[in-house]
Amino acid sequence: MSATTGAPPAAGSVRTTRAARAESSQAPRSVRRKNAALGLLAWVLGIVFVLPMLWMVLTSLHSESDAATNPPSVGASLTLDSYREFFGGGGGASPWPALANSLTASVVSTVCVLVLALPAAYALSIRPVRKWTDVMFFFLSTKMLPIVAGLLPIYLFAKNTGLLDNVWLLVILYTSMNLPIAVWMMQSFLAEVPPALIEAAQIDGARLPTVLTRVVAPIAAPGIAATALICFIFSWNEMLFARVLTGVVAQTAPVFLTGFITSQGLFLAKVCAASLVISLPVLAAGFAAQDKLVQGLSLGAVK
Repeated sequence: MSATTGAPPAAGSVRTTRAARAESSQAPRSVRRKNAALGLLAWVLGIVFVLPMLWMVLTSLHSESDAATNPPSVGASLTLDSYREFFGGGGGASPWPALANSLTASVVSTVCVLVLALPAAYALSIRPVRKWTDVMFFFLSTKMLPIVAGLLPIYLFAKNTGLLDNVWLLVILYTSMNLPIAVWMMQSFLAEVPPALIEAAQIDGARLPTVLTRVVAPIAAPGIAATALICFIFSWNEMLFARVLTGVVAQTAPVFLTGFITSQGLFLAKVCAASLVISLPVLAAGFAAQDKLVQGLSLGAVK
């Protein structure tokens, strides 16, 4: 019995053990190499995407003569003259009314979209109506119409009703433009809400407004934040309707930016400074809601 227990292992089992150890030592190495390659690729892609923004910042800090040189003068002296001119330091128009109009139109339209999209998404996901897929396709089909196709009727309507150069007309337009995509997005987010929680709230006597505000909204908060951020970006960047339907009173920031581009003179540094300032609200909103945005866009991706 002791002789059998103390016998050396067979040569085949020793070979198998050594091969397993070699494979186990090689596996972490291959994983580390793969992670290092993916990390390097991510850094390269990040630099490629950030480089235009950094170049715009650098150009905005140059004088117009240095910004217009070919090849570009990277090591030229830095100055804030472009920002002073943008904010009216050189006697030009002030950008604050245009920024206020853009902020009003974007924020108010986003709030209206959320107020209207949440009950609609609730009806299409948690309490689905008949042929709800046809309804979703109809919502999505409204985004397939080119904006320029509806520009003339909307212009004539605004002219006849006295709404030209009115910021509240932009609020109505941005709400109607962003509502379909908001319903489409929030429907998928609200589909992840457990129906048992809603049934429990209804058993306790909660009505629909209470269910939406105290049960559905907190659970779907990441999705709502992602939808709100996307609607805000779309409204802030819209320029075609704002260019045609506004003049001086309701002029938005993108329309104000186009006033710096002329056929004569140098304007590159000033345009870069204006573009950076106008982009800051969107960048700030994205940075503030980045955790909610990632959670919302990945909601339902992993079961």
